[in-house]
Amino acid sequence: MVKKIEINVSLEIFPKEEWLEVDAKLIEKAKSILEHAHAPYSNFLVGAALLLENGQVFTANNQENVSFPVGVCAERAVLSYAMANSPGVRPLKIAIVAKRRVEKKFATVTPCGLCRQTINEYEIKFESPIEILMLNPQEEILKASGIEQLLPFRFNDLNS
Repeated sequence: MVKKIEINVSLEIFPKEEWLEVDAKLIEKAKSILEHAHAPYSNFLVGAALLLENGQVFTANNQENVSFPVGVCAERAVLSYAMANSPGVRPLKIAIVAKRRVEKKFATVTPCGLCRQTINEYEIKFESPIEILMLNPQEEILKASGIEQLLPFRFNDLNS
């Protein structure tokens, strides 16, 4: 008999007046690095800020390349840099902001598939979820409690 698997996913939406102080600071850090993105082809700027368990915050942005697959997303850049410079320190939260270079309003973005699997990898390594904060055009935070909210059938699920 055929069985059906159902998985419910959800994001919390926080208006600016309800942001936690730590989340607001992380979003501001991501905004501050956004304008330094190297995005001459798409003009789509992405900034990311990562909070580690020891209180360190790392930031990065997207780096495009004329050979599009060679570019690096902000999320993978910040995770790789933080893990290279603070190995063994658990990541707690990642904030992601994005917008077109010529626009003032932010665009809602979620991590791409490669970034989702990268976040998943560090959740597996540290046996702990990484909260994902995404800013929308209304300056609300969309919050995922962990990567399972954005990647319900994670690659590591094949092992269970």
